[in-house]
Amino acid sequence: MAGRALAVAARVSGIRDGTFDMRITEIFHSIQGESTYAGEPCVFVRLTGCPLRCTWCDTAYAFHEGQEMSLADVMTAVKSYGCRLVEVTGGEPLAQSQTIELIESLCETGYKVLVETSGAIDISPVDRRAQIILDVKCPGSGMTERMWWPNLAQLTAKDEVKFVVAGRSDYDWAVGIIERYGLTGLCPVLMSPVFETLEPRQLAEWILRDRLPIRFQLQLHKFIWAPDARGV
Repeated sequence: MAGRALAVAARVSGIRDGTFDMRITEIFHSIQGESTYAGEPCVFVRLTGCPLRCTWCDTAYAFHEGQEMSLADVMTAVKSYGCRLVEVTGGEPLAQSQTIELIESLCETGYKVLVETSGAIDISPVDRRAQIILDVKCPGSGMTERMWWPNLAQLTAKDEVKFVVAGRSDYDWAVGIIERYGLTGLCPVLMSPVFETLEPRQLAEWILRDRLPIRFQLQLHKFIWAPDARGV
C-alpha cells in the first residue's frame, strides 16, 4: 500500500508541475463501433501521433493534430460524460509515454478501460486492469514488419485480438497467424473488412466456410454516421 501511495503522490505532483501533459486529438462520447463492446456507449480519448502508416488508415488526422492537455484536464473531460466505459486510442496511444499514467489513473478511478493499440509497441507497461485490443497488422496494411510479436504472449483471456482484412491474401495470412499462435484458445479474436475495400459478405462467407471460431465485426459508427465523421 505504501508503494501505491507513493506512486499516486508522484503522479499528483506531476500533474501540478505539468510534466504529464500529453497531446490529445479529441475526447468524445459515442457508441462503441468495434470489439466485443460494440454497441455500448463509450468515452473515447484519442491521442495524437502514430509511428505507422497503414494503407487503409481512417484516422490520419490524428497523426499531427490536437492540443496539449494535462492528465487532470483529460480526467475532467472524461468524467463530464458520466460513462464508465473508456477507450484509449489513437493514432497509436502507446507512442506517448504519458499514456501509461493516463490508463493507470482511469483504472484507479474505477473506469472500465479499453486500450486499442497497433501491436507495434510493447504492451507490458500497460496496467493489467485495462483490457488490450491488439490490432495485428495484416500484409495489406503495409505495416506487418512493424509488429512486436512478443505482445501476443502477454495477452490474457480478457484481452482481444483484431485483424483488419483487405482481401483474400490478408484473410489467409490472418488464419495462419491465428493457428500458429493459438489465438482462439487465448482470447476473443475479431476480424473485420477494410471499409469499402472488401465486401463484408465475402469475409463473412470465408469465416463460415472455414468454421472459424471468431467474431466477425463491422465498424458500426461508419454506418450510424458519415464514414469520415469525426468525434463519433
